[in-house]
Amino acid sequence: APPECPFCGEAAGGELEEHVRARHGHLLGAPGTGNGEQLYECPMCSLTCTNIQILEEHVDLHFEEHSFSEGTDLELAQQLQTEEDERQRSEEEKREKEEFKKLQRQYGLDNSGGFKQQFLKNMEREVDRGRMQPFEYHKRKADMMESLASGIDDGKTKTSGVIEALCKYYQNENKDVRRVWLSAGVDHFHSSLGDRGWGCGYRNFQMLLSSLLQNSFYNDCLRDTTLIPSIPKIQSMIEDAWREGFDPHGASHFNNRLHGSKAWIGACEIYSLLTSLRIKCQIIDFHKPTGPMGTHPRLFEWVLHYYSTDSEGSAKVVCTSKPPIYLQHQGHSRTVVGIEEKKNKSLCLLLFDPGCSSQEMQKLLKQNSDGTGLKLLRKFVGSLKEKQYQIVAVDGALSVEEKAARCRASQVLTSEKIP
Repeated sequence: APPECPFCGEAAGGELEEHVRARHGHLLGAPGTGNGEQLYECPMCSLTCTNIQILEEHVDLHFEEHSFSEGTDLELAQQLQTEEDERQRSEEEKREKEEFKKLQRQYGLDNSGGFKQQFLKNMEREVDRGRMQPFEYHKRKADMMESLASGIDDGKTKTSGVIEALCKYYQNENKDVRRVWLSAGVDHFHSSLGDRGWGCGYRNFQMLLSSLLQNSFYNDCLRDTTLIPSIPKIQSMIEDAWREGFDPHGASHFNNRLHGSKAWIGACEIYSLLTSLRIKCQIIDFHKPTGPMGTHPRLFEWVLHYYSTDSEGSAKVVCTSKPPIYLQHQGHSRTVVGIEEKKNKSLCLLLFDPGCSSQEMQKLLKQNSDGTGLKLLRKFVGSLKEKQYQIVAVDGALSVEEKAARCRASQVLTSEKIP
């Protein structure tokens, strides 16, 4: 604030000295002492002088002191503000680093090891807790090392025959299902000690691949992949696709490296891998809810159209030749193996979840099932309420030229968005 005049109280700006001399110079003098001397009183500190020049010098000192004080206060304020800005910037950088490390851990990019390291660590924990005998630990370790060396999944998390069992069940179901469409045969794979918490994308790829390997139409595309690969092998296959030029933007997100990590993968990585194998597929992006309460009825309608397009007649149970569908949302992915149409016209997806154990999936193989096991698979419109979903749907094979064209197009890969 500008200094105030000690005589009139007005704001004198930066010219306090000139203001005092011009407006109140006559007040600098004071009545005499009675012995003939003229006394002059300082307007700032009440000091009495007998010489006007001494008083003027004294007042000048007050002005200089005031000016110095103002400068010191300004410098101090600037210094304090600079220190506060640096403190806030340091705290923000620290917070960003912690958030980044948290995301790295969450998505398996923190260099903490991959499938092998997690498998061994979890088995050691089981032994320490008395849930696994040492001889079983060594046997499973040997099996795991053999699987990693061959690049072939050991099949210990696989359940086969579920689609066939479902077909038989629906033939006899007379309650509320009007029609049902099922995918071609597909094996269920669930997460193991080595990939629990991050392996769903890889397990869903194994499910999809298990169906394609049963379809002779894809023999030429899969002549180098005749058995289900292990998760580390799938990671290497995705890296191979990146080296071919697929999805460089996505590859950079993982620093072009998946093998030996616990990195999560999603629809784009599945698309790149399938296309590199000359399997024709597309990504469909359901980027916002299309129904009340955050639901996605358009997703259900799309799946119905996918499975029912080539089916003819009015059979209640339609076992199609269509491969299953890869379904992704934030934090998890599953495999769509069919869709029910209820008698009230509502739709219900049938999903294989990698988080579901073999023991639970085995219950679906019982021919005399009363349908209670289907709770594991059924998802109604009100059950899928994530903000966004993506699907990867297979639709044939690619020529070498078509594969090259899609590789070039993936440089700016975009998904088809459902409005």
